[in-house]
Amino acid sequence: MVQDKSISSRIFDVVNYSLLTIIALVTFLPFIHIIAGSFTTAGELATKQLVLIPTTWSLDAYRYVFSTNTLFVALATSIGVTAGGTLFSMFLTALMAYGLSRRDLDGRSTIMFLVVFTMLFSGGMIPTFLVVKSMGLIDTYAALIIPTAINAFNLIIMRNFFQNLPDGLEESAKIDGASDWGILFRIVIPLSMPAIATISLFYAVTYWNTYLTAILYLNDAAKWPIQIILRQIVVLSSGLAADTSGMDDFSRPPEQTVKMAVIVVATLPILLVYPFLQKHFSKGALLGSIKG
Repeated sequence: MVQDKSISSRIFDVVNYSLLTIIALVTFLPFIHIIAGSFTTAGELATKQLVLIPTTWSLDAYRYVFSTNTLFVALATSIGVTAGGTLFSMFLTALMAYGLSRRDLDGRSTIMFLVVFTMLFSGGMIPTFLVVKSMGLIDTYAALIIPTAINAFNLIIMRNFFQNLPDGLEESAKIDGASDWGILFRIVIPLSMPAIATISLFYAVTYWNTYLTAILYLNDAAKWPIQIILRQIVVLSSGLAADTSGMDDFSRPPEQTVKMAVIVVATLPILLVYPFLQKHFSKGALLGSIKG
């Protein structure tokens, strides 16, 4: 039989839930402000420091953002790079993590040392550019994927997750005649969906936010991902606003609302994907960090 909580315990619960609710609301307020600000007028946004519900609703910022077909091409590019890059990175990461999780692998400690070493030291921007150029990847979408195909941190989490799986599963599969490939794709991968969902989200966010590598490796503007195009739109709106001071408010591009609309457009796709992976996210991240 469950005993009734004491008065002090009830007071603690009330204070605890109240503080957590306030912290959650404070954390969520900037998102509401950005979304509401993107749907309001530039005048209202200039007179109010915090906009939660627009007094006057306006779609001018989104009309301006989507006024060029280049944005849709860049959006398709980013979706393709994100989807293809995430699959490619997950495939390589799973293969390498599974190999490093095998205790009978010769030289495993040395390979892990080299992996961790890359987290502390790197060749730098110019050597990386020279390597990409020597491989003939300049002005190709592969330049956005191959140089960052395996992230050392994600690899370590995946490897630790594989190590936490019971050894008896692999031994039973070998007795039944399963090969290493069969064990990986028929047993290990299905049991590792929480970790795979977590790492996939990490990779997807990285590829979706591709900006600097695209500037370095893509000379053709038609191949630019959405992050660069959105940046161009923000710069263009700021320049036009400075050069058209004599124009009326309707014809002038709403600089601040354009910035907020750009934030919404850049963030919304990842926010739409996250709910489908959220149930696996915490479990995968925690289980992958139990052992080193």
